[in-house]
Amino acid sequence: MPHPTPYAVRLADEITRQLGQLTDHLTQLPPPQATQAIARILDPDDGVLGGITHLVITGSVFAKAEAERGALPAEVWLALGRASNELNDIALDLDEHRETLRHLSVRPAPATAKPPVPAPLVVRRRR
Repeated sequence: MPHPTPYAVRLADEITRQLGQLTDHLTQLPPPQATQAIARILDPDDGVLGGITHLVITGSVFAKAEAERGALPAEVWLALGRASNELNDIALDLDEHRETLRHLSVRPAPATAKPPVPAPLVVRRRR
C-alpha cells in the first residue's frame, strides 16, 4: 500500500497551483489593480516574495543540518544558502520602491484617461 502524500507536500502543490492562478489573473488585470496586486506580492514583510524568501531560508537551515549529519550533499545546502541570499538581496532592492508601489496602488484612477508619459527603461544602479 503506497504511503499517503504528506500534508506539507499537498500544501506545496496547492500553493504552486495558486501562484499559477495569480500569475494568470495578473496578466488580465487593469493597470491600477495589477499595481495593487504587485505591491502586495512584493511586500517584503507580508507578501509572496517575503514568504518565499523565508521559506528558502528555512530550507537552507534544514539542508545545513542534514548536510552536517551526512544525509544531504553539502552542495544542496550551499545552493539553498545562495538562493536565500539572492532572494533577500532582490527583496532589499525592491523595497526601495515599496512606497511608490503602495502610493500607486491606492490612488484613484484619473477621471480622464491621459496617456502615460514614456519613461526610460534603462536605469543605472548606484552601488
